[in-house]
Amino acid sequence: HAPEMAHGRCHPEPGDLIEIDRPLYQHWALYVGDGYVINVTPVDEGAPSLSVSTTSIFTRKAKVKKQLLKEVVGNNTWRVNNKYDRSRTPLPVREIIRRAERWIDMEVPYDVLGSNCEHFVTELRYGEGVSDQVS
Repeated sequence: HAPEMAHGRCHPEPGDLIEIDRPLYQHWALYVGDGYVINVTPVDEGAPSLSVSTTSIFTRKAKVKKQLLKEVVGNNTWRVNNKYDRSRTPLPVREIIRRAERWIDMEVPYDVLGSNCEHFVTELRYGEGVSDQVS
């Protein structure tokens, strides 16, 4: 049985949106090349707490980080998913990367309904944030 990511490309191109299956939600990252992605991570993610409800996970501050795709993915499955390309035109790759790199190490409000990780990466790729998770 082929791994889960077989229905996306296994070799992402710079500017691709990466969808990662996390236990409670889909996490999104933007591939920038050389094995690295830019993604939004909650600032205090390092402190696992069993009492944290799923809603509070999503209302904290977050930081934009450039990390290795394999570190972000861990044991989760992932795929390239530029699903909005059929309704929107992506910006030129150089522009996507330039926009993304401006955000590295910046703090952003992290609110799953307003500015979640999918909004962030689609904003970079298309110039406007879109998310199916919210609708």
